[in-house]
Amino acid sequence: MRDRLVSQRTGIINQIRAFLLERGVAVRQGLRVLRAEVPRILAAPPEVLSPRMVCLIEGLAEDWRRLDERVDHISSGIAALAQRDAGCERLMSVPGIGPIISSAMVAAIGTGDAFTKGRDFAAWLGLVPKQIPTGDRTILGKISKRGNRYLRVLFVQAAWVVLIKPTSWKHGSSAGSRLLGSDCIAMSLRSRSLTN
Repeated sequence: MRDRLVSQRTGIINQIRAFLLERGVAVRQGLRVLRAEVPRILAAPPEVLSPRMVCLIEGLAEDWRRLDERVDHISSGIAALAQRDAGCERLMSVPGIGPIISSAMVAAIGTGDAFTKGRDFAAWLGLVPKQIPTGDRTILGKISKRGNRYLRVLFVQAAWVVLIKPTSWKHGSSAGSRLLGSDCIAMSLRSRSLTN
């Protein structure tokens, strides 16, 4: 449900940006930039935006605010559930893994007993390359992208955040600069505290 609301919110933001661009008002990319610029743009003289366009954008901005509130409400509920679950707590100790990823992962695979190693989990997610055996060697192809698409998207986003802002993690820059490897996640899954 949260994913659907975020998708709707993105659609509204893109529509506001498109309406403004059609009227010759370009706004830099970024959610925060648009949020800061919309009140200023709506207060602009009438020759920039017609009263009807101002009314449409105000309505879209109100829809955006309501969706923000709903996403925040659902996110706080997910965070509260994750704080009470031992498996989620353990997973959240990995850099880049927060309440949303940990709760989705525990919901999808439970304790992770079905996987004997990290590569098995990565293959289940669709994050390993296809293997093409040719005689004495194996050629690695493209990532298979099979398995749980939602979890794969969440892990890729988390990996980007860890790579872009490694010093923002409480674990320190050396831990934060590591890519979220499947072995690191598998170790968290297989730990004794998660299976107890």
